[in-house]
Amino acid sequence: MSETSSSCPEYVEWSGQLRNIPLKRTLQSSITYLEKSEMDALLGAPNQSTELGRRDHVLLLFLYNTGARADEAAQVKIADLLFAHSARDHSLVQIRGKGNKLRRCPLWPQTVIELSLLIGSRPSTDHVFLNKCSMPITRFGIHTMVERYVQRILDRTPSIARKHASPHTIRHTTATHLLRAGVDINTIRAWLGHVSLNTTNIYAEVDLEMKAKALATCEIRRTVPLKHWKEDRSLMQFLQAL
Repeated sequence: MSETSSSCPEYVEWSGQLRNIPLKRTLQSSITYLEKSEMDALLGAPNQSTELGRRDHVLLLFLYNTGARADEAAQVKIADLLFAHSARDHSLVQIRGKGNKLRRCPLWPQTVIELSLLIGSRPSTDHVFLNKCSMPITRFGIHTMVERYVQRILDRTPSIARKHASPHTIRHTTATHLLRAGVDINTIRAWLGHVSLNTTNIYAEVDLEMKAKALATCEIRRTVPLKHWKEDRSLMQFLQAL
């Protein structure tokens, strides 16, 4: 039907009835993230003796540091990198997220060092991450790159095979590792660029290790039953000596 309720008032009640039909309840898939050892193996996979391998390592490190989506990382330009000029300042990257919303994310010192070597003296209007043809890398190129290195580390890190790792998996990994490190959930929300805190709260439910620790704090400890005062030998000796 091409006509809508905005042009046909007689459909307003019918449209309202359709909107009131509850959505079908389905099982929500759990968040997949990499353990620290798996992430370290992925970061170590590129051959950094080659130009392409160095770029891939920096790109993987950037994804892990910022939790950026693949298309966000592909759009970053050199002008978006705000490197600190003193130890009192913090290095940042300006990321353009969904709806063209800008957010600033802190950069680790190691990320800054490797980004500086990667961009060299290129103009600030250049994209940070380029492909083999010196053109801006695409989000599809980033996906392919991550999948390639996942395949490369399967032999020594077989656990990663069950996780279907992708750039978004690295984003989940960043959030989960920040949570484990004690970073508050609202900071993680800003770090990832989530509009609603409810979206970020999913990470608080995926970490079984954190659940186990929380449960341990509520565990009922077995207490030693108190003796009757007449069974306290030292007390009885004291009373008898009076």
